[in-house]
Amino acid sequence: MKRIDLPPVWLAFCALGVWLSRGILTAGTAVTVGIGTALIVLGLVMMAIAVLTMARRHTTVIPHREPSALVSHGIFAWSRNPIYLADAIVLVGLCLRWQAPLGLLLVPVFIWWIARHFIVAEEARLRAAFGTAFAHYVQRTRRWL
Repeated sequence: MKRIDLPPVWLAFCALGVWLSRGILTAGTAVTVGIGTALIVLGLVMMAIAVLTMARRHTTVIPHREPSALVSHGIFAWSRNPIYLADAIVLVGLCLRWQAPLGLLLVPVFIWWIARHFIVAEEARLRAAFGTAFAHYVQRTRRWL
């Protein structure tokens, strides 16, 4: 069976870790649950906007594929990786929603793994495909926020 190596799989794996950590140390109120829900919705909306923006430019959202366009406008003007940022926001939201503060330890691990395992290679492909245009984009837009 072929291993599915996609960011949503890693997000689901971390979300499972958050869910499993729920009973170890609990903290939260109706306010934190509400904030968590809002963060989950925000992350999902960000993902949808980023995917639609990429679809309009006819380029792939699949990390291991070659890009056909450099998307640097809209949500991509304030983050080079809005989908990964949205994933991290959803993960924080799940920690708050499920009242699992220990799960917050998975957020920097997730960010590190995504950056190391996906972003570095994606940026190399973008640099090779778009050269100077990508270099200018990197200068004006941060990787995360």
